[in-house]
Amino acid sequence: MRELNEEELLEKNTEISPDRSSEKEPAKKPKKKLTKKRLALRIALCTLGAILLIVGGYLIYVFASYHRIPDNQVLTPEPDPLFYARMDRVPPERIDLIPENQTYKIVTYNIGFGAYTPDYSFFMDGGKSSWAKSEEALKENLINISKLLESYDPDFVLLQEVDEDGTRSYHVNEVAYMCGIDLFQHVYARNFDSPFLFWPLLEPHGANKSGILTLSSAYISSALRRSLPVADSLSKIVDYDRCYSICRLPVGELSGIITESGSGFTSATSSKELVIYNVHLSAYSTDKVRQAQLDMLFEDMNSEYKKGNYVICGGDFNHDLRSNNESGTVPGWAQAFPKEELPNGFTFGFDTGAETDIRHDSCRNADEAYNPDTTFTVLADGFIVSDNITVVQYESADLQYAYSDHDPVVMEFILEE
Repeated sequence: MRELNEEELLEKNTEISPDRSSEKEPAKKPKKKLTKKRLALRIALCTLGAILLIVGGYLIYVFASYHRIPDNQVLTPEPDPLFYARMDRVPPERIDLIPENQTYKIVTYNIGFGAYTPDYSFFMDGGKSSWAKSEEALKENLINISKLLESYDPDFVLLQEVDEDGTRSYHVNEVAYMCGIDLFQHVYARNFDSPFLFWPLLEPHGANKSGILTLSSAYISSALRRSLPVADSLSKIVDYDRCYSICRLPVGELSGIITESGSGFTSATSSKELVIYNVHLSAYSTDKVRQAQLDMLFEDMNSEYKKGNYVICGGDFNHDLRSNNESGTVPGWAQAFPKEELPNGFTFGFDTGAETDIRHDSCRNADEAYNPDTTFTVLADGFIVSDNITVVQYESADLQYAYSDHDPVVMEFILEE
């Protein structure tokens, strides 16, 4: 057998052992060129991811921050009468509540956090603005409101939408401005404490603490904040907390005690009280929630009336107080107030047969600058009284919404024996 020479062996081995270099080192695929279209897509995806991350983080913040102010919160009337003695200061004149002996005057006014001049529109009503025009304009408006209220020479004042600290009101303490009306005492109840609302984007409504303020020339023996029902679904995040305050004032000639350990007054002639409710009901809640708020308020008022007390409930009811219009052609918050559901012994002050002027609606819709010809208006503010109170005069003041999207309502009354 012939032996293969070296060249023949090499050729034979090559046939038997194929080249495996392609298995060990596969050919690299050429990189795809990053075109403008691919670059734009990559940027869009990154941007979308960042937006989702921000929105997700914001939602976590909002839900984590959500809380309701506790119910049955005891409020402290301020200043304590002892304050004046310590400061060696003459206190404002204090009045006694004497049945059938004197006429008293009470004013209710939603001041719209001091932002609303007639040309102002609000984003939640379909308008443009979220903040007051400027800090200077806000302060000027608050001063004008204070002077207006003083001009009525009131014995009692009920205010709503008074910001104590808010993005929308440039963190101005509006309570201090309103307490410049030098009545004997005041009670402030925080209505809501909202987390930062990042809308509208160019002027976020922000975080706001706002409440209701009651001022009195008579001595307030105690006060309480009651939390009203609000939505319990996801809509609770955009449904402000709501409350009313209850101030109790002794009726009769008072004898006072002022000592270093405290101060107070007791009635020498009566065991009754004048119980004043300051209320601001929901505007944007469901009908079910709004009905639950009224049910709670009526039950509370009725319990005081059954004790023999005098009861006045005033404020912003966010209903149409004199219309039976249920056609749905009006804003949802301005549906007819269910007067037929008022407890026995209660009525609106303008329905008592008193001298009444309610030709002017107390509230305008803020979807546009005020225009007498086109702006929707409604009587949304007023007073409910128990039948042991005689209403002498009742007026919805016509200021053409000079300082708020509301105008004041003024009532004079007598406590019956």
